[in-house]
Amino acid sequence: MKTSLFFFFCCSLSLLFCFHLPRVSSSAGVDRLKLPPRGWNSYDSFCWTISEDDFLTSAKVVAKYLKSHGYEYVVVDYLWYRRLVPGAYVESLGFDVIDQWGRMVPAPDRWPSAKSGKGFTEVAKEVHSLGLKFGIHVMRGLSRQAFDANTPILDITTGRAYKESGREWRAQDIGIKERSCAWMPHGFMSVNTSLPAGRAFLSSLYHQYAEWGVDFIKHDCVFGADFNLEEITYVSRVLKKLNRPILYSLSPGTSVTPAMAKELKGLANMYRVTADDWDSWGDVASHFDVARDFAKAEMVPGEGLLGNSWPDLDMLPLGWLTDQGVNRGPHRQCNLTLDEQRTQMTLWSMARSPLMFGGDVRKIDMTTYKLITNPTLLEINDYSSNNMEACEMSHLTRQSRISMLNRGSDHHHARGVGLTSCKDPNANGWSVESLDQYHEQICWREEGEKLNQEPLCLYKRKPLLASTNDHVLYGLDSRQLFTSDDRVKSCLDASPRHKITSREWKKKQPSFSTCKGDANQQMWKLSSNATLRSSYSGLCVRVKQVKGTNDIRISGVRSWIATGRRGEIYVAFFNLNVEKTLISAKLSDMAKVLPGRNLEHKAACKGREVWSGQRYGAVGDPLEMVVEKHGCALFVLTCS
Repeated sequence: MKTSLFFFFCCSLSLLFCFHLPRVSSSAGVDRLKLPPRGWNSYDSFCWTISEDDFLTSAKVVAKYLKSHGYEYVVVDYLWYRRLVPGAYVESLGFDVIDQWGRMVPAPDRWPSAKSGKGFTEVAKEVHSLGLKFGIHVMRGLSRQAFDANTPILDITTGRAYKESGREWRAQDIGIKERSCAWMPHGFMSVNTSLPAGRAFLSSLYHQYAEWGVDFIKHDCVFGADFNLEEITYVSRVLKKLNRPILYSLSPGTSVTPAMAKELKGLANMYRVTADDWDSWGDVASHFDVARDFAKAEMVPGEGLLGNSWPDLDMLPLGWLTDQGVNRGPHRQCNLTLDEQRTQMTLWSMARSPLMFGGDVRKIDMTTYKLITNPTLLEINDYSSNNMEACEMSHLTRQSRISMLNRGSDHHHARGVGLTSCKDPNANGWSVESLDQYHEQICWREEGEKLNQEPLCLYKRKPLLASTNDHVLYGLDSRQLFTSDDRVKSCLDASPRHKITSREWKKKQPSFSTCKGDANQQMWKLSSNATLRSSYSGLCVRVKQVKGTNDIRISGVRSWIATGRRGEIYVAFFNLNVEKTLISAKLSDMAKVLPGRNLEHKAACKGREVWSGQRYGAVGDPLEMVVEKHGCALFVLTCS
């Protein structure tokens, strides 16, 4: 404790007085545009309150100690346009700074160099002088503040207000108030991209970001449960036509499936596949299934905007942090144990996720620094291939296996609802059935399901808007779906109503909430191909089997495998259990990703385990190690 107190005291004076951080280059001469993006984002340590001074100080630390390890982007996360004054908070309205064209500009009380219409130009110049790239977070479409003010739209081809059909077009002509961002309804809404004026507004936004010198754009409330393919497609087209590359990142990741992500082919460079990740074990553990699914779908990497695209497991909330949704900067240490932090960093690297550090770099401790710059992990993240989860390789000891199976004997299954691309064949299975003489219900039956088996049903409420096709089976516009208990009046949301963590989303995707009669609940349509589509996000409802809470499975132990660019083999064991567990894998199983190699002999491989430092002159068969609870083991093997 004395060491920790001394460290943070001296860091308040100068980072360099605390310790000398090594600066070993791991990416000199490398074209990082082809590799998973890596950098620092302000959200986990500052929420929305970061200032210009805090940001540039952080950028200087990144340049000096992290740039040589491939951390090249420094990103200002959301609400950089909000004035930090009494009454301003995450969900407030009326505190944002916009220009005469309804575009967000940096709040001058936090970003003094933005005065006189300079925007982020001076900040970007300073970042570039450090050898780094500058990024910003933006929201979908149009701000509510611009909509209410009904600002004119800039025509970038003339430098004047956009005119068409003999009139001047304004914000209220293009804003779709019914498609406000579900978790920031007072903040932003979609624009009508089918209108030339709507496209003109988006063009003016992204050309301005390019003029400021922005290199990285994180576009929020357009993916996952908030999917807006029309806006993503048009923004991607604008960025592609610029005279320099801008990395295009999409968020959030609630409800994302490989089928949905395939619709992004060629449009973006990274896209979130989870809800927000914070420093809880539940958040970390929730990433294993989605990481497995995208690796299995062979989408790591995929075809992106002027390069590759990468499934993004979200930022790394390590080191000195803030809390979600607060008006406060960094004030606490990460809640994850060291074993849990190693598990997170190892999974992110084996899955080849972008690595965006979220902690306060001004107060980074040596343990965190060594973890996020571990040369083996960064080598895996950059250059490994054949990355996959290989659960069949992993098993518990005989005693643990018997115990776990017995404890899991009282398991039960339930069906839960989720969202996916409407092109996903797993979304087909909905139909209208009679509930009684006067009411209908929309029910899900899987192919081959017995007719006498109880289906999962959602129920039609009275339409909020008058309709002449109330009894047409495939005309469910302007209707809500709600659970069977009409007294509760709990309706299905197309998207979460607040920013949620990965752990929360794992428990209750998608959400039911009190019926409010807004577009997030109201706009559902049953299509002729048996899909149930949300007009808010364009996604469809799917039903899947969910294990009951009493089901303690062997999958509490996971393993991943990958190959390196020099022929090495990487094997990672992950212990998701609450006690130490002996995990092992047969060398013959590892050969599945090494065609043509014979690994049957015990002396065929030698190597080391990264976290313990243990070296193996000859790897035994099976390869095994006792792994701490929530911990991991990472082996680097060289096999003849």
